[in-house]
Amino acid sequence: MAERGFLLINPRSGGGAHSPDELQVEARKRGIETHVLERGDDAVALARAADADAVGIAGGDGSLALVAAVALERELPLVCIPFGTRNHFARDLGLDIRDPVRCLDGFDGEERAVDVGRVGDRLFLNNVSIGLYAGLVHVREKNRLRRGILATARALLISAYHRPDQLRIDDRTCRGRIVLASNNEYDLSLFTLGERERLDEGRVYLYIAEGVVPTEWDVRSGDAFRLDSDSAEVQAAIDGEPVTLKTPVELRVEPGALRVLVAGEPGA
Repeated sequence: MAERGFLLINPRSGGGAHSPDELQVEARKRGIETHVLERGDDAVALARAADADAVGIAGGDGSLALVAAVALERELPLVCIPFGTRNHFARDLGLDIRDPVRCLDGFDGEERAVDVGRVGDRLFLNNVSIGLYAGLVHVREKNRLRRGILATARALLISAYHRPDQLRIDDRTCRGRIVLASNNEYDLSLFTLGERERLDEGRVYLYIAEGVVPTEWDVRSGDAFRLDSDSAEVQAAIDGEPVTLKTPVELRVEPGALRVLVAGEPGA
């Protein structure tokens, strides 16, 4: 008989005021099988092997996207427990990112269908970036063992001199320091940078900006886009994780593909 839920906990994601042990205790009180990831563990393999009616991940956006791909592959609902530094997807899903324990109630919660993006065959929940921000992510990764402030300063200095790639978007040429492809529309105003009102619009949005500090965006949207470059590959970041993509790059959306479980209102 399948367990009602299986939860992976990534202790290196952040977690805020809650410890992995505390979250594990609270999950087990609810009858949820848990596994705290250790170095060398394969989160994807563990999620694939879980005998459960729903799979969950307590972590940041990067680990969330990996487990979401498994949930989609297995046709199981996903439970998102915000346990990272930024928790963009959890926030846009409407979860209280300050209270991961409360989010455990999602295993008995309401089901929603949300869109996922694809870059090639790889799933993304939030965005794919190419250019300045992607360069920052790659430099940050290379300097992750350095002191944080020094690594960040070095990344900013290198990226300030980054020469933007010339890209072709569906055969239209552009040269932007920042190119961002998003799963649904972002609000890019100053005080709400990167928030989404909807996760079910069924659109990929492209945001292109020229400057180091963008003040104007060239915005395009559609079901799919094809990005090409004179380079055989480009540095990118998928949901904040550094990757190298071979060109051309195919971007598309899969409307309503992912089932997610979210906790109802308290007392409901």
